[in-house]
Amino acid sequence: MAAGAIMEAYKIRNLFRGTLTPNLLLRGQTAVVTGAAGLLGREHSHALAEAGADLILVDTDTTAINEFREELLAEFPERQLLASDQSVSDKEGVSRLLSETLTNGLEPRILVNNAALDAKVPHQGAGSTPNSLEEFSIDQWNHEIAVGLTGALICCQVFGGWMAKHGGGVIVNIASDLSVIAPDQRLYVDACDNGKSSRSMYKPVSYPVVKTGLLGLTRYLATYWAQQGIRVNALSPGSVQADQDEGFIERLQERIPMARMASRSEYRGAIVFLCSQLSSYMTGQNLVIDGGRSIW
Repeated sequence: MAAGAIMEAYKIRNLFRGTLTPNLLLRGQTAVVTGAAGLLGREHSHALAEAGADLILVDTDTTAINEFREELLAEFPERQLLASDQSVSDKEGVSRLLSETLTNGLEPRILVNNAALDAKVPHQGAGSTPNSLEEFSIDQWNHEIAVGLTGALICCQVFGGWMAKHGGGVIVNIASDLSVIAPDQRLYVDACDNGKSSRSMYKPVSYPVVKTGLLGLTRYLATYWAQQGIRVNALSPGSVQADQDEGFIERLQERIPMARMASRSEYRGAIVFLCSQLSSYMTGQNLVIDGGRSIW
Protein backbone atom coordinates (compact mmCIF):
# COMPACT_ATOMS: atom_id res chain seq x y z
CA MET A 1 0.00 0.00 0.00
CA ALA A 2 1.34 3.46 -0.94
CA ALA A 3 2.40 5.78 1.88
CA GLY A 4 -0.34 8.29 1.02
CA ALA A 5 -3.03 5.61 1.15
CA ILE A 6 -1.70 4.38 4.50
CA MET A 7 -1.88 7.91 5.91
CA GLU A 8 -5.47 8.38 4.70
CA ALA A 9 -6.49 5.03 6.19
CA TYR A 10 -4.85 6.06 9.47
CA LYS A 11 -6.72 9.38 9.50
CA ILE A 12 -10.06 7.69 8.82
CA ARG A 13 -9.46 5.09 11.54
CA ASN A 14 -8.62 7.79 14.06
CA LEU A 15 -11.60 9.89 13.00
CA PHE A 16 -13.99 7.11 13.90
CA ARG A 17 -12.09 6.47 17.13
CA GLY A 18 -12.67 10.12 17.98
CA THR A 19 -8.96 11.02 18.17
CA LEU A 20 -8.73 13.14 15.02
CA THR A 21 -10.13 16.66 15.04
CA PRO A 22 -12.48 17.37 12.10
CA ASN A 23 -10.51 20.39 10.94
CA LEU A 24 -7.81 18.14 9.47
CA LEU A 25 -10.15 16.67 6.88
CA LEU A 26 -10.56 19.67 4.54
CA ARG A 27 -7.73 21.93 5.61
CA GLY A 28 -6.39 23.87 2.64
CA GLN A 29 -9.52 23.27 0.55
CA THR A 30 -11.85 25.97 -0.75
CA ALA A 31 -15.56 25.17 -1.01
CA VAL A 32 -18.22 27.06 -2.93
CA VAL A 33 -21.68 26.76 -1.33
CA THR A 34 -24.68 28.16 -3.17
CA GLY A 35 -27.86 29.05 -1.32
CA ALA A 36 -25.57 29.41 1.68
CA ALA A 37 -27.90 31.67 3.69
CA GLY A 38 -30.74 29.14 3.60
CA LEU A 39 -31.80 26.63 6.23
CA LEU A 40 -29.48 23.81 5.15
CA GLY A 41 -27.02 26.03 3.31
CA ARG A 42 -25.95 27.43 6.67
CA GLU A 43 -25.47 23.93 8.04
CA HIS A 44 -23.45 22.76 5.04
CA SER A 45 -21.26 25.85 5.26
CA HIS A 46 -20.72 25.48 9.00
CA ALA A 47 -19.77 21.82 8.62
CA LEU A 48 -17.22 22.59 5.90
CA ALA A 49 -15.72 25.48 7.87
CA GLU A 50 -15.46 23.28 10.95
CA ALA A 51 -13.69 20.67 8.81
CA GLY A 52 -11.08 23.26 7.83
CA ALA A 53 -12.29 24.56 4.47
CA ASP A 54 -12.23 28.16 3.30
CA LEU A 55 -15.57 29.20 1.86
CA ILE A 56 -17.20 31.12 -0.96
CA LEU A 57 -20.71 31.78 0.36
CA VAL A 58 -23.24 32.49 -2.38
CA ASP A 59 -26.83 33.67 -1.90
CA THR A 60 -28.99 36.31 -3.58
CA ASP A 61 -30.12 37.63 -0.18
CA THR A 62 -27.41 40.25 0.23
CA THR A 63 -28.11 41.11 3.85
CA ALA A 64 -28.46 37.51 4.99
CA ILE A 65 -25.30 36.24 3.29
CA ASN A 66 -23.14 39.07 4.64
CA GLU A 67 -24.51 38.60 8.15
CA PHE A 68 -23.92 34.86 7.92
CA ARG A 69 -20.33 35.46 6.81
CA GLU A 70 -19.76 37.58 9.91
CA GLU A 71 -21.25 34.86 12.11
CA LEU A 72 -18.97 32.22 10.63
CA LEU A 73 -15.95 34.51 10.79
CA ALA A 74 -16.55 35.09 14.50
CA GLU A 75 -16.50 31.34 15.07
CA PHE A 76 -13.76 30.49 12.58
CA PRO A 77 -11.50 33.59 12.39
CA GLU A 78 -8.71 31.60 10.76
CA ARG A 79 -10.81 30.77 7.67
CA GLN A 80 -10.97 32.81 4.50
CA LEU A 81 -14.64 33.54 3.90
CA LEU A 82 -15.98 35.42 0.88
CA ALA A 83 -19.66 36.35 0.53
CA SER A 84 -21.37 36.95 -2.81
CA ASP A 85 -24.96 37.80 -3.76
CA GLN A 86 -24.39 36.46 -7.27
CA SER A 87 -27.33 34.69 -8.93
CA VAL A 88 -26.41 31.15 -9.96
CA SER A 89 -28.59 31.45 -13.08
CA ASP A 90 -26.32 34.16 -14.55
CA LYS A 91 -23.36 32.41 -16.20
CA GLU A 92 -21.37 35.60 -16.80
CA GLY A 93 -21.80 36.55 -13.16
CA VAL A 94 -20.77 33.08 -11.95
CA SER A 95 -17.68 33.31 -14.19
CA ARG A 96 -16.82 36.64 -12.55
CA LEU A 97 -17.21 34.99 -9.16
CA LEU A 98 -14.67 32.33 -10.17
CA SER A 99 -12.25 35.08 -11.21
CA GLU A 100 -12.78 36.85 -7.89
CA THR A 101 -12.15 33.60 -6.04
CA LEU A 102 -8.85 33.04 -7.86
CA THR A 103 -7.84 36.68 -7.42
CA ASN A 104 -8.18 36.20 -3.66
CA GLY A 105 -5.73 33.32 -3.84
CA LEU A 106 -8.37 30.63 -3.39
CA GLU A 107 -8.68 27.58 -5.65
CA PRO A 108 -12.18 26.02 -5.65
CA ARG A 109 -11.95 22.28 -5.03
CA ILE A 110 -15.44 21.69 -3.63
CA LEU A 111 -18.79 22.81 -5.04
CA VAL A 112 -22.02 22.31 -3.12
CA ASN A 113 -25.00 23.08 -5.35
CA ASN A 114 -27.57 23.90 -2.69
CA ALA A 115 -29.40 26.88 -4.21
CA ALA A 116 -33.08 26.19 -4.91
CA LEU A 117 -36.51 27.74 -4.63
CA ASP A 118 -38.68 25.58 -2.40
CA ALA A 119 -42.18 26.90 -2.95
CA LYS A 120 -44.01 26.52 0.34
CA VAL A 121 -47.45 25.02 0.56
CA PRO A 122 -49.58 27.87 1.95
CA HIS A 123 -52.58 27.61 4.20
CA GLN A 124 -55.70 28.14 2.15
CA GLY A 125 -57.04 31.65 2.60
CA ALA A 126 -57.86 34.85 0.83
CA GLY A 127 -55.53 35.39 -2.08
CA SER A 128 -53.63 32.10 -1.67
CA THR A 129 -53.21 29.50 -4.37
CA PRO A 130 -53.21 25.73 -3.94
CA ASN A 131 -50.35 25.17 -6.43
CA SER A 132 -52.41 22.57 -8.26
CA LEU A 133 -50.89 21.20 -11.44
CA GLU A 134 -53.66 22.71 -13.54
CA GLU A 135 -53.14 26.19 -12.12
CA PHE A 136 -49.37 26.14 -11.68
CA SER A 137 -47.73 29.24 -13.16
CA ILE A 138 -45.34 28.64 -16.05
CA ASP A 139 -43.40 31.71 -14.93
CA GLN A 140 -42.89 30.12 -11.53
CA TRP A 141 -41.93 26.84 -13.20
CA ASN A 142 -39.30 28.57 -15.34
CA HIS A 143 -37.94 30.53 -12.39
CA GLU A 144 -37.54 27.48 -10.18
CA ILE A 145 -35.94 25.43 -12.96
CA ALA A 146 -33.57 28.35 -13.70
CA VAL A 147 -32.32 28.50 -10.11
CA GLY A 148 -32.43 24.89 -8.93
CA LEU A 149 -31.40 23.03 -12.08
CA THR A 150 -29.96 25.42 -14.66
CA GLY A 151 -28.12 27.23 -11.87
CA ALA A 152 -26.51 23.97 -10.76
CA LEU A 153 -25.46 23.24 -14.34
CA ILE A 154 -23.92 26.72 -14.71
CA CYS A 155 -21.96 26.38 -11.46
CA CYS A 156 -20.73 22.97 -12.60
CA GLN A 157 -19.70 24.39 -15.97
CA VAL A 158 -17.78 27.25 -14.38
CA PHE A 159 -16.32 25.82 -11.16
CA GLY A 160 -16.32 22.19 -12.24
CA GLY A 161 -14.77 23.19 -15.56
CA TRP A 162 -11.96 24.91 -13.67
CA MET A 163 -11.45 21.85 -11.46
CA ALA A 164 -11.28 19.58 -14.51
CA LYS A 165 -8.37 21.62 -15.87
CA HIS A 166 -6.55 21.99 -12.55
CA GLY A 167 -6.35 18.62 -10.86
CA GLY A 168 -9.89 17.71 -9.90
CA GLY A 169 -12.26 18.25 -7.01
CA VAL A 170 -15.65 17.32 -5.58
CA ILE A 171 -19.19 18.33 -6.51
CA VAL A 172 -22.20 17.64 -4.29
CA ASN A 173 -25.68 18.34 -5.62
CA ILE A 174 -28.29 18.79 -2.89
CA ALA A 175 -31.38 16.90 -4.01
CA SER A 176 -34.22 15.71 -1.75
CA ASP A 177 -36.11 12.63 -0.68
CA LEU A 178 -38.55 13.86 -3.35
CA SER A 179 -35.92 12.92 -5.92
CA VAL A 180 -36.69 9.25 -5.23
CA ILE A 181 -40.33 9.34 -4.09
CA ALA A 182 -43.35 11.34 -5.18
CA PRO A 183 -44.80 14.07 -2.97
CA ASP A 184 -47.56 12.63 -0.83
CA GLN A 185 -50.21 15.28 -1.43
CA ARG A 186 -52.28 13.86 1.44
CA LEU A 187 -49.84 15.61 3.77
CA TYR A 188 -51.00 19.01 2.61
CA VAL A 189 -54.47 19.33 4.07
CA ASP A 190 -55.71 22.63 5.41
CA ALA A 191 -58.59 22.62 7.89
CA CYS A 192 -61.21 25.26 7.26
CA ASP A 193 -64.76 26.15 8.32
CA ASN A 194 -63.80 25.76 11.98
CA GLY A 195 -62.47 22.28 11.36
CA LYS A 196 -65.71 20.95 9.85
CA SER A 197 -64.08 20.26 6.50
CA SER A 198 -60.68 20.22 4.88
CA ARG A 199 -59.26 20.84 1.46
CA SER A 200 -55.99 19.87 -0.13
CA MET A 201 -53.09 22.07 -0.99
CA TYR A 202 -50.30 20.79 -3.21
CA LYS A 203 -46.55 20.49 -3.23
CA PRO A 204 -45.69 22.21 -6.55
CA VAL A 205 -44.67 20.03 -9.47
CA SER A 206 -41.47 22.04 -10.01
CA TYR A 207 -39.72 20.97 -6.81
CA PRO A 208 -39.54 17.18 -7.34
CA VAL A 209 -38.76 17.72 -11.02
CA VAL A 210 -35.78 19.93 -10.15
CA LYS A 211 -34.52 17.52 -7.51
CA THR A 212 -34.91 14.48 -9.77
CA GLY A 213 -33.12 16.37 -12.52
CA LEU A 214 -30.16 16.91 -10.20
CA LEU A 215 -29.72 13.15 -9.97
CA GLY A 216 -29.45 12.94 -13.75
CA LEU A 217 -26.91 15.77 -13.72
CA THR A 218 -24.97 13.97 -10.97
CA ARG A 219 -24.70 10.73 -12.94
CA TYR A 220 -23.81 12.55 -16.15
CA LEU A 221 -21.01 14.58 -14.61
CA ALA A 222 -19.65 11.64 -12.59
CA THR A 223 -18.88 9.79 -15.80
CA TYR A 224 -18.02 12.85 -17.88
CA TRP A 225 -15.29 14.06 -15.49
CA ALA A 226 -14.16 10.80 -13.89
CA GLN A 227 -10.80 10.88 -15.68
CA GLN A 228 -10.24 14.49 -14.63
CA GLY A 229 -10.33 13.55 -10.94
CA ILE A 230 -13.75 15.01 -10.17
CA ARG A 231 -16.15 13.05 -8.01
CA VAL A 232 -19.83 14.01 -8.23
CA ASN A 233 -22.48 12.81 -5.81
CA ALA A 234 -25.90 13.89 -4.59
CA LEU A 235 -27.30 14.23 -1.09
CA SER A 236 -31.04 13.74 -0.63
CA PRO A 237 -32.19 15.06 2.75
CA GLY A 238 -35.58 14.31 4.20
CA SER A 239 -37.82 16.89 5.82
CA VAL A 240 -36.19 19.17 8.39
CA GLN A 241 -37.94 20.49 11.50
CA ALA A 242 -38.48 24.21 10.96
CA ASP A 243 -41.62 25.41 12.75
CA GLN A 244 -44.04 23.72 10.38
CA ASP A 245 -47.75 23.35 11.12
CA GLU A 246 -48.33 20.80 13.89
CA GLY A 247 -50.85 18.86 11.84
CA PHE A 248 -48.39 18.56 8.96
CA ILE A 249 -45.65 17.38 11.31
CA GLU A 250 -47.90 14.70 12.80
CA ARG A 251 -48.97 13.40 9.39
CA LEU A 252 -45.42 13.37 8.08
CA GLN A 253 -43.94 11.60 11.09
CA GLU A 254 -46.44 8.78 10.61
CA ARG A 255 -44.74 8.15 7.25
CA ILE A 256 -41.19 8.04 8.65
CA PRO A 257 -39.95 4.81 10.28
CA MET A 258 -37.89 6.81 12.77
CA ALA A 259 -41.09 8.74 13.60
CA ARG A 260 -39.50 12.17 13.54
CA MET A 261 -38.23 14.86 11.20
CA ALA A 262 -34.53 15.68 10.95
CA SER A 263 -32.93 18.44 12.96
CA ARG A 264 -31.15 20.96 10.78
CA SER A 265 -27.67 19.91 11.95
CA GLU A 266 -28.06 16.20 11.15
CA TYR A 267 -26.69 16.53 7.61
CA ARG A 268 -23.37 18.07 8.60
CA GLY A 269 -21.61 14.72 8.81
CA ALA A 270 -22.91 13.69 5.39
CA ILE A 271 -21.56 16.85 3.76
CA VAL A 272 -18.11 16.36 5.25
CA PHE A 273 -18.19 12.71 4.21
CA LEU A 274 -19.11 13.50 0.60
CA CYS A 275 -16.65 16.40 0.28
CA SER A 276 -13.66 14.66 1.82
CA GLN A 277 -11.47 11.62 1.23
CA LEU A 278 -13.81 9.66 3.48
CA SER A 279 -15.81 9.02 0.27
CA SER A 280 -12.79 8.75 -2.05
CA TYR A 281 -14.19 5.75 -4.00
CA MET A 282 -17.73 7.10 -4.31
CA THR A 283 -19.07 8.89 -7.36
CA GLY A 284 -22.34 9.14 -9.27
CA GLN A 285 -24.35 8.15 -6.20
CA ASN A 286 -27.30 9.58 -4.30
CA LEU A 287 -27.00 9.47 -0.52
CA VAL A 288 -30.55 9.41 0.87
CA ILE A 289 -30.87 10.44 4.52
CA ASP A 290 -34.57 10.62 5.33
CA GLY A 291 -35.19 8.66 8.53
CA GLY A 292 -36.29 5.75 6.35
CA ARG A 293 -39.25 7.50 4.71
CA SER A 294 -38.38 6.36 1.19
CA ILE A 295 -38.27 2.67 2.14
CA TRP A 296 -41.96 2.56 3.13
